[in-house]
Formats: sequence, structure tokens, C-alpha cells
Amino acid sequence: MSTTMSEQQFLKKSIIFLIFGVILTLFLVMMGFVNAGTIGQRVLDERNALVESDASTLLQPVGQINVGAIATQPVESIEVAAANINGGQVYQNACMACHAAGIAGAPKTGDIGAWANRIAQGSETLYTHAIGGFQGNAGVMPAKGGNAGLSDDEVKAAVDHMVAQSQ
Repeated sequence: MSTTMSEQQFLKKSIIFLIFGVILTLFLVMMGFVNAGTIGQRVLDERNALVESDASTLLQPVGQINVGAIATQPVESIEVAAANINGGQVYQNACMACHAAGIAGAPKTGDIGAWANRIAQGSETLYTHAIGGFQGNAGVMPAKGGNAGLSDDEVKAAVDHMVAQSQ
């Protein structure tokens, strides 16, 4: 008889537990709907306030270009900066990867024979090919050696360095 009693108690506790779980679930679902309504209303209120506000204050440019400062910069300072470029350092950082090993047909720095015909074409031709890129029979020279971050003056300084090393 005690066995049936414990089964009845187990059944009662299970039903109570199940009912409590259903009530708790319903409560949490209702709380979710209430919070969703207040959050949705808050978003609507913010959108309405944004529409009613002066939009020109919200849409400002990120930056400005001051053309006047560029025009007033003395030419002498640009020439001094170009004169201070270290062609050897540019060569080490950008050009050496191909010109030290002769990759993609690049003439090796110091190889007088490989540079003779190129040097004979003149500095301006070398500069043009180095800055703008060139595809010849011997290989390919990408524009600025594939480093678009180099200035034209830096490329020219590196070319001058390689020519000086290859005469």
C-alpha cells in the first residue's frame, strides 16, 4: 500500500511542477511582449525626434580640403624635400626585391652589361618606365615597382641610385 501512496505523491508533485513550468513560461512570454512594445515605442520616438530635428546638423562633412595652404607653400621647400630623398634607402625598401635577384627580367643592380642599353636611353626614359611601368622583351617593370605609395621623386632617386651602382 505504501508503494501506491508514493506513486500518487510523485504524480501530484509532477503535475504541480508541470503547472508551475507552464505558468512561468507564460509569464516570461508576456514580459517579452511588454518589453518589445516599450522598445518598439522607444525606437519610434527616436525616429520621430530625428525627423523633426534639423537634419543639417546631423549631416556634416567628415573633413575639408584647404586648397589655399597648398598654393601658398613655397616651391623651395618641395625642392629641398626632393633633394633629401635617399635613393639607396628607397632601393633597399622597394626595389631590391627584384633588382638584386633579377626577378621578372629586372636588370640586377651592378650588372654593367644589363644596364648599358637602358642607361643609353637617358634618365627621362628610365624615370618614365620606372614611374609608369614598362613591358619589354626582357621582362616587366610594374609602375613604381608595384609600390604605389612611392612618390615620383622617390622612384627617380632609386633609379639614380641603381644607375650609379651599374655604370
